[in-house]
Amino acid sequence: MSKVYGLIAAALTAIVVASPARANEQVMEYVKALQNATIVQASYAGLDWRVNDKSSYKISNVLLNGTSDNFVREDTGTGYWLQQDMKLSMAGEQKMEILLNKTTGQIEKLLVNGQEQKVPESNVEVVEMKEDSVTVAAGTFKCIYAKIKNKDDGKISQAWINPKEVPMTGQIKAIAESQLGQITQELTSFQFAPR
Repeated sequence: MSKVYGLIAAALTAIVVASPARANEQVMEYVKALQNATIVQASYAGLDWRVNDKSSYKISNVLLNGTSDNFVREDTGTGYWLQQDMKLSMAGEQKMEILLNKTTGQIEKLLVNGQEQKVPESNVEVVEMKEDSVTVAAGTFKCIYAKIKNKDDGKISQAWINPKEVPMTGQIKAIAESQLGQITQELTSFQFAPR
């Protein structure tokens, strides 16, 4: 698996909530994808993120709409705290905090709405990957497109990423299957912290 494959896995963000049980299930799917990506990223050169790297997304499907604001909140010396603040039409506000080890990419701690959660395991494979371009509210980007299959349940997700132009995981757009139908997440704005 190459660095690109790991970064692509991070774009599998299917955080959609309609009830507390579904909220937890969908958050765990996001965490699985993030874990795959950060482990691979770290194996090449460590995670080279900066405090205040930011990206914002529009989340939509037939039943709900919302936003997700993501940022690197803290550099602990050995890791980064990544925070994701979501506002969703059917579920209200959700806050996810993830402590990632800079060297290994492993998630060391996961908090959802202030409550510590067990970090789930992930089992995905990339079934298609190609160079592409995509247009979203934040602009038009050259990127890598990937179709990703969850080996456990057979669900397919699609991702468009470019970690050189978009902070942290590089996600520009993601489409994923869920219990609520197809969910789309599109980049609306981003900002790299000073390097």
